[in-house]
Amino acid sequence: MTVIAHQERPSRTELGRCLMESGALSSDWAPAFAAVDRAAFLPQVMWPFIPAEQLGEAPHSRAVTVDRRTDPAAWYGYADSDLSVVTQWDDGAHRGDHPGTVPTSSSSQPSVVFRLLAALDVDAGMRVLDAGTGTGETAALLAHRCGAANVTTIDVDPAVSAAARERLCTLGLYAEVVTGDALAGHPDRGPYDRLLCTFGVRSIPHAWVEQVRPGGVIVAPYGTHYSSRDAAARLTVHADGTASGPFVTAVEFMKARSHRTVWPDAEQYVKEWPGSTGTAVQPDQLADAHHAVSLAVPHVAHTTHTEPDGAPAAWWYSLTDRSWAAVRWPEEYGPGIVYQHGPRRLWDAVEAACGWWEAQGSPALDRFGLTVGPDGETPWLDAPGNLLPGARWR
Repeated sequence: MTVIAHQERPSRTELGRCLMESGALSSDWAPAFAAVDRAAFLPQVMWPFIPAEQLGEAPHSRAVTVDRRTDPAAWYGYADSDLSVVTQWDDGAHRGDHPGTVPTSSSSQPSVVFRLLAALDVDAGMRVLDAGTGTGETAALLAHRCGAANVTTIDVDPAVSAAARERLCTLGLYAEVVTGDALAGHPDRGPYDRLLCTFGVRSIPHAWVEQVRPGGVIVAPYGTHYSSRDAAARLTVHADGTASGPFVTAVEFMKARSHRTVWPDAEQYVKEWPGSTGTAVQPDQLADAHHAVSLAVPHVAHTTHTEPDGAPAAWWYSLTDRSWAAVRWPEEYGPGIVYQHGPRRLWDAVEAACGWWEAQGSPALDRFGLTVGPDGETPWLDAPGNLLPGARWR
């Protein structure tokens, strides 16, 4: 077992205590947390993502610039916080200390990292593929637990991979660091007992299923184009070339570069306003049924906003044709006004999914699951045979 020496800090001790009390950090991962200091994997200039409630600027969260050279106390304070930290903007094209436009690499929130590691159910001697190297911290935690020789980590960005390799080697953790498309896996070091993905995906690559042995486990943040919100799926690989399992926790990760949603241009969709209809569905019902709707109405981008008069509104755009739908609620708890156009009656599908969800007893996230095969993905409720209405797609 590799032990990494670092100077213990009160803020880091407090982070460990909070993670243990919340249940995110289990006792079997406590030695890895103690040995692997997150601060050793962060750059001198970083951008912690501060929640809106801490900023007092609700509803907007934002990234702030922190430089270890000019404010080491704040830098270590954020390194030892349960916050995600942006470490790269705009696929590396960003320059300067100010935040960039699109965050493209980060150090994930520690509580989320340890919940994913707990779901992975990994142990000493297991061979693991860490998809999405990032700073290298997750690879270090896995190397401490499984042995560095058993860990392969892969990232698409050469600069990100190089920096992580240097940090790992400096700390004596000689995991295999590969630059390449993590969506394709890395068959040269397989088959793997476990595969952990630390970026968001819109579909589970079947290459991952092929590279994990039967009985092995894949843990990945999965979400449709419906929103940026994901859920971590824990999939067990079967001998027939499929993998299936439940969603275990809600998460939100940066998406794989090829899985990012290109936001639809409304002017290409809305050429004219059709006649309106009404709906009794309320915004809070849509929010509560979010996960079920996102699975049951695939290939759709969705957004919400508040109109100038204060009325909540929502839009849906099909990603397969020019169908669209919009709903606004001019009165609190009053009926919504619905507009929809195109061959896909998007609001009808969303409303039906909400009704189905409520008819099933408003199931929570962990009652849903996913089956992945060579020909596509199938979401289900409670068991693989209990399919969501109309929700099988490639």
